[in-house]
Amino acid sequence: MPHNEVDRIQRDRAKHLRRTMTRAETLLWRHLKANRLAGLGFRRQSPMGNYIADFVSHSCKLVVEVDGESHDFEERIRHDAVRDQWFSSRGYRVLRFTNDDVIKNLEGVVIAIGLAAEQGAPPSLTLPRKGGGNFSADGAES
Repeated sequence: MPHNEVDRIQRDRAKHLRRTMTRAETLLWRHLKANRLAGLGFRRQSPMGNYIADFVSHSCKLVVEVDGESHDFEERIRHDAVRDQWFSSRGYRVLRFTNDDVIKNLEGVVIAIGLAAEQGAPPSLTLPRKGGGNFSADGAES
């Protein structure tokens, strides 16, 4: 993949976000860093265009977003849809999880990311925004 120049403001913002990751992002990063998940290389807080992806694996074109409560508001949901479309238009699949999903069901989130990375077609593995979405390791809802 060709490397696009990132302006200094975006680079500085990404560095700041890496230093101030949420608890959920930190927990998930422990499973994604150093090729720990299926040998895939993930980057954290990676600038892409006008956006910064929470986690991205360029090799399988997968973006993983971990959203806090601010993403529950209508305006933010619309912004996220535009952002997801931008990633999609460049061939990336986007998985979104809430902080709560990661904290309460870290193993399920990691399994979902691994399955998405294995699949060639865009997955429908994003957990619901509010409530539900507690899946066991075998994929059954509990």
